[in-house]
Amino acid sequence: MGQPQFVHLHVHTDFSLLDGACQISELLEETAKRSVPAVAVTDHGNLFAAANFYNQAGKHGVKPIIGCEVYVAKGSRHERGEKNGSADAQNRGEAEPGMRGSNHLLLLCETNEGYQNLIKLVSAGFLEGFYYKPRIDYELLAQHSRGLIALSACLRGAVTEAVMEERYKDGLANAHRLQEIFGKGNFFLEIQDQGLEVEKSVNRDLLRLSKESGIPLIATNDCHYLHHDDAHAQEVLLCIQTGKTMSDVHRMKFATDQFYYKTAEEMARVFGELPEALSRTLDVAERCNVKIEKIADPFPAFQVPASDTPDSYFEKVVRQGFAARVPVLEQISKQGGLRHPLEEYERRLTSEIEMIKKMKFAGYFLIVWDFIHYARGQEVPVGPGRGSAAGSLVSYALRITDVDPLQYDLLFERFLNPERVSMPDIDIDFCMRRRSEVIDYVTQKYGRENVAQIITFGTMAAKAAIKDVGRAMDIPYGDVDRVAKLVPNELKITLESALEQSAQLRSAIESDERMKELMAVAQRLEGLSRHASTHAAGVVISPRPLTEIVPVYKTNRDEITTQYDMNALVY
Repeated sequence: MGQPQFVHLHVHTDFSLLDGACQISELLEETAKRSVPAVAVTDHGNLFAAANFYNQAGKHGVKPIIGCEVYVAKGSRHERGEKNGSADAQNRGEAEPGMRGSNHLLLLCETNEGYQNLIKLVSAGFLEGFYYKPRIDYELLAQHSRGLIALSACLRGAVTEAVMEERYKDGLANAHRLQEIFGKGNFFLEIQDQGLEVEKSVNRDLLRLSKESGIPLIATNDCHYLHHDDAHAQEVLLCIQTGKTMSDVHRMKFATDQFYYKTAEEMARVFGELPEALSRTLDVAERCNVKIEKIADPFPAFQVPASDTPDSYFEKVVRQGFAARVPVLEQISKQGGLRHPLEEYERRLTSEIEMIKKMKFAGYFLIVWDFIHYARGQEVPVGPGRGSAAGSLVSYALRITDVDPLQYDLLFERFLNPERVSMPDIDIDFCMRRRSEVIDYVTQKYGRENVAQIITFGTMAAKAAIKDVGRAMDIPYGDVDRVAKLVPNELKITLESALEQSAQLRSAIESDERMKELMAVAQRLEGLSRHASTHAAGVVISPRPLTEIVPVYKTNRDEITTQYDMNALVY
């Protein structure tokens, strides 16, 4: 194909949890295959996918446009809405409770400043405005609009909702309000056509409104799945989200099968009379140039005595800690059980201390030593250490570990190596019943705004996908369970592999048309993110408020976590 004249700026992935049947890897592969230069990810109310999307996009030669479809309260984000369905529920089936008082708005990061502002907005949605959904308001938008490009969004947008309800003047006023917030040239009227009857009249009004206001139109497709034939799987996914079944006539569903990642040619057929609305997506894509960089100094400042520097204090506590270990080592030596002389311990300790200081990790060790010291002082059970950290004599001296690395010929270089600069990886086990005490200590020491746990995402594994899909398709539980039990009990097994390995599973599927359909849908949804939860072990301590670095999320237990998972945080 020739030079593409369209870039998708409105795309939901599986991180719009149970509302998008589109994985990041598949999206980028498809984008690269089409030779499209860029693509945006704009999940509902969150930035869960942003960092991993950014990191993966470069490998595919695709420019990542980081965005979000946010929920904007019509009043204050601190107010609570009414439990009613949305205005266009009959068209999109989006009967979201408590959302009567909010609209959608699409935000794209043009610059790094815009990325920082979107982090603040999305974080505030969870921390300050959450009511069924993470909501922001116009006050926050005005404070954090720089570096962002805004699109008026779908039928749930402030402009489109007004014109759809035959309140044209309100729609015009809403458009001017948003343009005033973001600035001329930074706000666009989003025009969509997914085959909904209401879109015909709405689009006529948007065209008129664009001419009267001078605000340009931009074409998008509200993508929730990758291919046209994924529409059925998406319907099943929405049933899983809402706890409904496909036989329920009142279930949430999209009214057409056009909410997919269309080609430039397909979009040209839809909006052939508005070529500028299509090509304008390329202009916006070219403007969006965010670069996510690693923090130069990611460690919070550890307060040391006024007479010391972090390096000198680090060496002091290491030497003191080792001195406390020496009597035991001497006793073992007298009994003939020490494999290396104490002189070698001294040489190894000095070498490690100098290497750690050279690599500027002294502060990191002090932080870890401090909270482990606290835990031991409070008699919180602490594990003896595992992984590569057990190869460090410094860790042994600081009682970060209780494993003597020389006695077991463990290598420090496996833990820390100047030839391969990476963060020291110290695995620490605390008693699961009392680990919260250690987290509380760290939070109080470094500040609540600077400490958070790490998010993790549950995905639809093989057996779970079968059960979820079977329930949504209204297939009797006994039949579904019988098929699920035929999947071999193998860690991280895929349904494709299960079908290859199990003749009984293949037979059960091939002999029943319902099961054929179930398996086809389950395979399409397998691996999608299903829910967000808190990582069992991960905690982030930041040198400054986390919302200046990464977006944060609040769980239903009021736990604060990062919106980026562990892989994204350490990339």
